[in-house]
Amino acid sequence: MTSPIAITAPSLRALLATDAEYAVIDVRETGVHSRDGHILRSVSLPLSRLEVRVATLIPRLSTEIVIYDEGSETLARRAAIRLAELGYHNTRILAGGTRAWKDAGYELFTGVNVLGKAFGEVVEHQDGTPHVTVQELKARLDAGENLVVLDSRPVPEFRNFSLPGALDLPGAELVHRFHQAVPDPDTLVVVNCAGRTRSIIGAQALINAGVPNRVLSLANGTMDWLLAGWTLEHGREATVPPPQGEALEAATRAAARLRQRFGLQVIDHATLERFRAEADRTLHLIDVRTPEEHAAGHPDGAIPAPGGQLVQQTGDWIGTQNGRIVLVDDANGVRAAITASWLAQINWGEVLILDNALSLDPVIGVQSARLAAPLPDVATIAPGALAGLLAGAEATLLDLQPSPGYDKGHIEGARFAIRAWLQSQAQVPGDGAIVLTSEDGALAAFAAADLAPTGPRQVFALAGGNAAWRAAGLPVTAEPVDRLHPAEDVWRSPYHQPDPHAAFREYLAWEIGLVEQVERDGTARFRRFPPLARAREAAE
Repeated sequence: MTSPIAITAPSLRALLATDAEYAVIDVRETGVHSRDGHILRSVSLPLSRLEVRVATLIPRLSTEIVIYDEGSETLARRAAIRLAELGYHNTRILAGGTRAWKDAGYELFTGVNVLGKAFGEVVEHQDGTPHVTVQELKARLDAGENLVVLDSRPVPEFRNFSLPGALDLPGAELVHRFHQAVPDPDTLVVVNCAGRTRSIIGAQALINAGVPNRVLSLANGTMDWLLAGWTLEHGREATVPPPQGEALEAATRAAARLRQRFGLQVIDHATLERFRAEADRTLHLIDVRTPEEHAAGHPDGAIPAPGGQLVQQTGDWIGTQNGRIVLVDDANGVRAAITASWLAQINWGEVLILDNALSLDPVIGVQSARLAAPLPDVATIAPGALAGLLAGAEATLLDLQPSPGYDKGHIEGARFAIRAWLQSQAQVPGDGAIVLTSEDGALAAFAAADLAPTGPRQVFALAGGNAAWRAAGLPVTAEPVDRLHPAEDVWRSPYHQPDPHAAFREYLAWEIGLVEQVERDGTARFRRFPPLARAREAAE
């Protein structure tokens, strides 16, 4: 392969200001991406997981892709070679990586999902989203006032911890199920999350939707609640059923108002099929309903991404900028409308809503991530056979799953490893066989293909990965094992730091400071829409 073409930092900055389709990917591990700083309008796509994520994030092979690392260009060049093997030939490497970007006087952002979090801060700043402190909320709760706390986080997060008495309406469900949860227009509504963003976006979503209640966001969420010395509840189930009757009619009217105010375009199935056939435009088809609804039936090719999470973590599902984003919802379209209204403001791409999305024969089951290439033909080993090898100390087992999953439970004796950092058999302890495992075995197969030619030892991938091991009834443990690599693959939440309270204060100060940093950076491209009253006047 010829040397990849380079792009300079100023040229990349100029590209970020255009309406052309492109993707900018940071191929370092996500933990390094968040710790050492990254370009705002880029997505984290580690070299370790390229084959299992790139086809979803960047589905069109001719997309212009800019690849970067910390500046050595080692990871970037490896990624460019692999992308070319996968059929992506329009790639360039940022010369000097983040080091050159910083040296040019441009901003680097720490943390993860920064664009979505920065957007939340800008929304509060520009729209004046009203808020309440945890002290004020606690006093109102103790006084028995007519109020309800709505938690905008997904069910697993809510189940992990929640404010006392809160109801869980994740993301786009806030507008969809609001009138079912809050039938009294005199009830004060407080929207909360674990920090700030989803509280702000959730509260402003209800305000934008025109609910009759007074709505406030909880300033700093459960972090401030814990800093105040109060406890959270754990393991609660407090979901709200889907709306019916007048509650559904009110939600449907809210969706119509949102479509009007934000100029949201609705397309039919014939238009979607035309989009699918256009080779020069990227299409992201995303189902913003609940995971359970998605599994019960969805249009072919639709990827599940609940609306609220999609707004905060756009780059987790959509790698291409300025492509088409088509949202899937039920016939009422409430969740698609509120999600599209935010995505239109984030301005990551052209946002459209599929009308009667479920009217054709649906695909049943979860739409799994697309692999960018068939699984390589590597030697595999069944769970039972691996158990025998491990019992006889005849193999070294490396686990490539994300480190939080590894910490919760792994095969006894497995060492945590990061695939991109595993380049040679010489790095692997022992002299027997090397066995690689991952969540479902796919990543392990790709890693085994890389590692097998680098030395004399036999290399196997665990067939079906850790899921198959568990399905076979074999044990896992959370007991620590010497890691082959440090756990720098993911961002660690302040809730999981040794001193959470200190981490809370640092995180909240960082997030509040994003407004000024985004202004200095100048690449965000957020869009402003007229307030609801002016939008109605314009429509009349």
